Amino acid sequence: MTDNLPTNTENYDTLLTTLKQRIRDARLRTAIGVNRELLLLYWRIGSDILRQQQAEGWGTKVIDRLAADLRRSFPEMTGMSPRNLKYMRAFAQAWPDEQFVQQVAAQLPWGHTMVLLDQLKTADDREWYVRQAVEHGWSRAVLSNQIAGNLRGRTGAALTNFDRTLPAPQSELAQQLIKDPYAFDFLGLGPEVSERELERALLEQLRAFILELGKGFAFVGSQYPLEVGGQDYFLDLLFFHYRLNCFVVIELKVEPFRPEFAGKMNFYLSAVDDQIRQPHHQPSIGIILCQDRNEVIVEYALRDSAKPMGVAKYQLLTAPPEALQAALPTPDELAREFPHMTLVGLRIEIERALLSALEAHGISAPTQAGIANLVRALGQEGISPPAAEPFMTALRTLNAAAHGREIDTEAADEAEAAARRFLAELHDLGGDGG
Repeated sequence: MTDNLPTNTENYDTLLTTLKQRIRDARLRTAIGVNRELLLLYWRIGSDILRQQQAEGWGTKVIDRLAADLRRSFPEMTGMSPRNLKYMRAFAQAWPDEQFVQQVAAQLPWGHTMVLLDQLKTADDREWYVRQAVEHGWSRAVLSNQIAGNLRGRTGAALTNFDRTLPAPQSELAQQLIKDPYAFDFLGLGPEVSERELERALLEQLRAFILELGKGFAFVGSQYPLEVGGQDYFLDLLFFHYRLNCFVVIELKVEPFRPEFAGKMNFYLSAVDDQIRQPHHQPSIGIILCQDRNEVIVEYALRDSAKPMGVAKYQLLTAPPEALQAALPTPDELAREFPHMTLVGLRIEIERALLSALEAHGISAPTQAGIANLVRALGQEGISPPAAEPFMTALRTLNAAAHGREIDTEAADEAEAAARRFLAELHDLGGDGG
């Protein structure tokens, strides 16, 4: 594209008049700040500029002239800078289908669109990330981070046996929900780490972990106890996925995949399906997260398993690469995105302290795990702390925070106060959480 200015003044004046009328019409239909109308206006302005440039051979300098004239006509409006007009033209060029813009792209704020245009080069990638951002409600920072982390390339890439062990609709959805590799860069851990340290770090940053897992995961518990044949077993992490309508068992391994991992997961899934799965639930799914894996070994290990499971890698970095630094959300942005991290951390601390208090008093943990059952177990022995009753009321709020739900600020403050009192009394009982 050259920098030629339009020589046909009549055609230029016609374009300027058309754009002014578009702006006036949009302002009459709805306030210009309404996102969908604003995005459609931007797209139509971009389409007009693009079409006229192609027809007349006008260069890029026409955009500077249009910006000046439009700002002169609408001095109270923001967004009519040369830079923004160029984004509008790129917007129209990236998504030429107005119906797609109306139904999907216009659901995102303009800042998200600018990120998509800046960071992605292909139409397929842009459409995939647009749909994901709309479905998951990503902030601009999260969208940028997901693109920088190659979410699309990682989605559905895990090695699984879902096509043989799950019915078609669920197997396809389950496959798309499991990534490979999982990016645990947010933990700030080096490569030398134990499984317990990795689990603890993931729990301490549960919100970021759930964000990496994807939409639909609800946290159930860590070191979730199961009793089989008079022996105790503990699941590293247990989630429930509401779209798949099933429990998801996650086992963490700080070494490459070994065939016996699949056998152990098969055993765990059988126990979960027998002990806690309800009749209306779909079969439970297992995810084995390993430091590395050999595809042939995984294929042999999963080939004859009747239980649905997948094997994926995870990545640990002490710090993100410099190229990703600018795309990652700042601590302040994360605080705004996840305002109730404190409640999630308290919930984890209390669960540990409850287990420690039971152990200190020689009390076996209940078969049906969960914080509420642990509190009841203390009460049945007559050693329940005074703050247990208000804590049980507050537990609903803590659970909501762990599942990523919106919480009223006053309710969050009350729940935090009740949880801290209860935690202090648990420590007095011997629940040091160690």
